[in-house]
Amino acid sequence: MSVYQQIELFREQLANSARPTLSRIASTNLISTIEMHTGGEPLRVIMNGAPELNGNTVLERRADLRDKHDCFRKLLMFEPRGHADMYGCILVPADDDTGDFGIIFLHNEGYSTMCGHAIIAISTLAWKMGWKTPQEGDNNVLHIDAPCGRITSFTEIKNGEVTQVRFHCVPSFVIALDQEIQIPGVGTVCYDLAFGGAFYAYVDLAKNNLNFSVTPEYYQTAIRFGSIIKQAVSETNRNIVHPFESELSFLYGTIFIEAPQDRHNHSRNVCVFADGEVDRCPTGSGVSGRMAIHFARGEVAIGQQICVESIINTCFNGSVVEQRQFAGHDAVIPAVQGSAYLVGQNNFLLEANDPIKTGFLLR
Repeated sequence: MSVYQQIELFREQLANSARPTLSRIASTNLISTIEMHTGGEPLRVIMNGAPELNGNTVLERRADLRDKHDCFRKLLMFEPRGHADMYGCILVPADDDTGDFGIIFLHNEGYSTMCGHAIIAISTLAWKMGWKTPQEGDNNVLHIDAPCGRITSFTEIKNGEVTQVRFHCVPSFVIALDQEIQIPGVGTVCYDLAFGGAFYAYVDLAKNNLNFSVTPEYYQTAIRFGSIIKQAVSETNRNIVHPFESELSFLYGTIFIEAPQDRHNHSRNVCVFADGEVDRCPTGSGVSGRMAIHFARGEVAIGQQICVESIINTCFNGSVVEQRQFAGHDAVIPAVQGSAYLVGQNNFLLEANDPIKTGFLLR
């Protein structure tokens, strides 16, 4: 039985266990989820109740969800079931027989092209649930089709328990270093632009006069500056273009970088993405882009690992696995490592007479 067939079987068992209690209210509108976090960043894994999606690839199914069923995303990401910083995913078939399954990412604004924390979490869940037979060691491999391409994850299991996950991202590359942009009310901002499964503008706080730090007390300040910089760079930089896929050709977020609080670590960053959403973890795709930047600057060598802190002091390890050419870009294959945990299980309903329907957002 394939991994995706195991997922389908688990979905059926999950639905059957919940339905007797809730069927009296709304058996046809039952939505079952598993709740997780990676480095503090939530992941709502939608197991049952998602619409049937048309298409032969992850990108095609993602487009069908976005164009015809976007109310479903809002139902699970927005209040009262979610919040402005909620994140989720739906598991779908892989693009071909060499993949284990596909994944669609959801957030407050729409649909991500890549999400490292979700890859770490869903890999953890897959081995915990026995969707593939685990073995001791760190070579428990999954091939996952994300919107940006094929991601390979390696899960470490010790004494039967998942301890950490490392994934190899898609080819990641630098678009530009040390760019400057004038932003009204802010001044000159220096940034780097790179792709790590998604495009990010990287802003080193030591090179800029933004007067805040990557700490929880500056959460709202990070949102404000992150959103302003993202909009300005999106409007002025014409190089945010993926060489093969137009649906990946947009600036996803702004990542602020500063010195670490723990001197044993390399650095600290926070990502503001989508509609002012703040990542609690160090951002797996963001670290992937950073590895391309550090390699281009000669600051890391192949195989050299760095530890990146998040806004809440959780950490991801990043490294460069190999260098390669990718559509004319000097690219790298980054590896990102972290740990994820189960936090709960939910059954959600939408009653027909609920005036709020699919919800709202407040920050």
